Amino acid sequence: MARKNASDDPLAPVTLAVGQEELLLDRAVREVVAAAKAADADTDVRDLTPDQLQPGTLAELVSPSLFAERKVVVVRGAQDLQADTVKDVKAYLSSPAEEITLVLLHAGGAKGKGLLDAARKAGAREVACPKMTKPADRLAFVRGEFRTAGRSATPEACQALVDAIGSDLRELASAVTQLVADVEGTIDEAVVGRYYTGRAEASSFTVADRAVEGRTAEALEALRWSLSTGVAPVLITSALAQGVRAIGKLSSARGGRPADLARELGMPPWKIDRVRQQMRGWTPDGVAVALRAVAEADAGVKGGGDDPEYALEKAVVTIARAARSRGRG
Repeated sequence: MARKNASDDPLAPVTLAVGQEELLLDRAVREVVAAAKAADADTDVRDLTPDQLQPGTLAELVSPSLFAERKVVVVRGAQDLQADTVKDVKAYLSSPAEEITLVLLHAGGAKGKGLLDAARKAGAREVACPKMTKPADRLAFVRGEFRTAGRSATPEACQALVDAIGSDLRELASAVTQLVADVEGTIDEAVVGRYYTGRAEASSFTVADRAVEGRTAEALEALRWSLSTGVAPVLITSALAQGVRAIGKLSSARGGRPADLARELGMPPWKIDRVRQQMRGWTPDGVAVALRAVAEADAGVKGGGDDPEYALEKAVVTIARAARSRGRG
């Protein structure tokens, strides 16, 4: 979710939305526009790109109106504004007009940093809209979407949705909206599976889960489906590595409550429970064998072998066998 500063009034004279996550940037704009229209249904909204905001244009937009109407002026890609236009904006920041809300969308990098610093110094309300590159961030986003909708979803359901949909925040938000609209009560992993089974089965994490559970046939089926739908082999080896390492970390950890182990191992409590179920057939030797198989597969998909698909199939079979190593003697 977008993060806001303490001065969280959408009708503040200036809102600065910083980052490169398009969905969050658009939401920051919509929030300001909605607040302005709630205050005045006739609010005039101007949404401009850098090439549309020429020197002198801002002064025209913020000049007093004969009808004293409220205005929202949105400037996208503020880091790409011309030098003379930046001067106009900086001058405006020192003395913003009444009934005008200026929204600056800035990528947040080094380019155009002078304007970014000036807006912050002027006390602009700031909304952080960072690109969500980490799975944990996307998981937190999904949880936040359900909370915002006033609905309950299990941790497993949130994880399954992220695994199924991937990194596109718009698609994740849309999926949450669909589930909230269609499903009554708590949304669980089974519900997500019914709605997104094709995509979920293509997930690299599904391949890893089936493999570490010793379900060879299902793991191979999920692997082939993943590859046929365009999942990158390197993502599958990464998921396999995470799955096997989780088994190894938990098997060598001291016993305790999921919450305590979660802090010790850096895993969420719900994952501790899942890995505990998955590790029943594992031995230390099995973990070592599986880690070697993952390393060989990783080398194979990164150019060390002639057939990445074969390298992955071999790794999946080896891991699934290792998952049943306990009791084989």
